[in-house]
Amino acid sequence: MITTLVFDFGDVFINLDKEGAYKNALNLFGLDEFPEELTAINSLYEQGFMETEEFLDFYAANFKKLSRKQIIEAWNFIILDFPKHRLEWLQELKASGSYKLILLSNTNELHIDFIKENVLFYEEFKTCFDKFYLSHEVNMRKPDHSIYEFVLADNNLKAKDCVFIDDTTENTDAAFDLGFGTWNIDPKTQDVVNLFKLKPHLF
Repeated sequence: MITTLVFDFGDVFINLDKEGAYKNALNLFGLDEFPEELTAINSLYEQGFMETEEFLDFYAANFKKLSRKQIIEAWNFIILDFPKHRLEWLQELKASGSYKLILLSNTNELHIDFIKENVLFYEEFKTCFDKFYLSHEVNMRKPDHSIYEFVLADNNLKAKDCVFIDDTTENTDAAFDLGFGTWNIDPKTQDVVNLFKLKPHLF
């Protein structure tokens, strides 16, 4: 029996343009490509193994002519694709009381601050969820476990009772391997589709 719906924030609700952010940052830093040392730092931060302040301190020390504000803005290249009808959909789900709603996000503090400032109904959206996890924060605490395993353990859940909802297939294999049901939001129709049975499902 499905008791819990786990949503991927970064794809279902917003579009983080990682490549755009890298190009934006390279342009600001006056680089054609990231040298090996910066690539390693970027990877550590992206995976959640470095605190935001530590990450910013590193760039401020290496690019002294840039303000901290400029460095922060360089990493916030986000396409705000946050349709209000999905907020209304979540509110209906929440009001039904049928499921526990959990949000997973691979966004970091830099992204979240930007989103809070630019999405008018962000706080309203966030209240739809019983739990909100930043994978960045989870990795800092438990780097030896995937965020999926962490969420299951933290909520005393079994994967077979959960559905992971995404709008790409990028993350679904890992969730499926753990035993989650895995559904996909069709970006054209907004229908929720079971990726492995390819049949529409209603909540």
